[in-house]
Amino acid sequence: MSEHHSGFVAIIGRPNVGKSTFMNRILGEKIAIMSPKAQTTRNKINGIYTTDDVQIVFVDTPGIHKPKNELDNYMDQAALSTLNQVDAVLFMVAADEKMGPGDQYILHQLEHVTQPVYLILNKIDLVHPDDLLPRIAQYQGLHDFAGVFPISATMGNNVDELLQTLEAGLPVGPQYYPEDQLTDHPEYFVVGELIREKILELTRDEVPHSVAVMVESMKNREAGKLQIEAYIIVERDSQKGIIIGKGGAMLKQIGIKARRDIENLLGDKVNLQLWVRVQKNWRDNNQYLRSLGYNQKDLR
Repeated sequence: MSEHHSGFVAIIGRPNVGKSTFMNRILGEKIAIMSPKAQTTRNKINGIYTTDDVQIVFVDTPGIHKPKNELDNYMDQAALSTLNQVDAVLFMVAADEKMGPGDQYILHQLEHVTQPVYLILNKIDLVHPDDLLPRIAQYQGLHDFAGVFPISATMGNNVDELLQTLEAGLPVGPQYYPEDQLTDHPEYFVVGELIREKILELTRDEVPHSVAVMVESMKNREAGKLQIEAYIIVERDSQKGIIIGKGGAMLKQIGIKARRDIENLLGDKVNLQLWVRVQKNWRDNNQYLRSLGYNQKDLR
């Protein structure tokens, strides 16, 4: 009987390089919020990949960027705190973007990491193959990577090869989670993220990252449906108006789209009720951030 291997792998990179898309591709389920807007992921989201012989716990971190408020500070600390607590690090960059100050800042942080660091060039489906080698060489000139993988998280190119390399490098260890468990976050958290994803998708630039979702309750079934109540938190009255929309049309659309994903996730029929609440400057209010689940003690 072969030995079982397990371990933790952090995915780190600038906002919007495709970290969540990559993890969702591996798991075959949507547990990490995906949006064309940068800075979509706010908490470390653990995605659990399990086969008969291996279990990899992927830690999908918030994109590292220059902080503008307390929420941004939390997001950066959440990302950087994982680096010395895992068995390997995937430094993901977008193949269709030039190296920027954010990439250089992350490379500086990686100098202190003793575990294997792999360079992952995502979105290779968006560039000509001839453009990849100079980009790879530029990064290799700044860090001694354990390996380099050009991939497309959207199309699946080279993702299996990356998984095989990670599996081979993991230590012998137990299966930490049941084989059918995809994340260690509670259902409340994932449901809230799915709702927030639909807000970002439907409102585009009208409602930026000053929106949060608080799932108030997931009650017993009524008429064969799970009852979910959630508040959408914004900073200004004008944003509340945008999310509600004329005659409540936008809020209805958000609810319809979110309910579909929630039902797919839970495998159950859902009655989703949404309300919108204005909380001015909530992103700079540490007490309110804690109430929304952004807890500094989780970073220690």
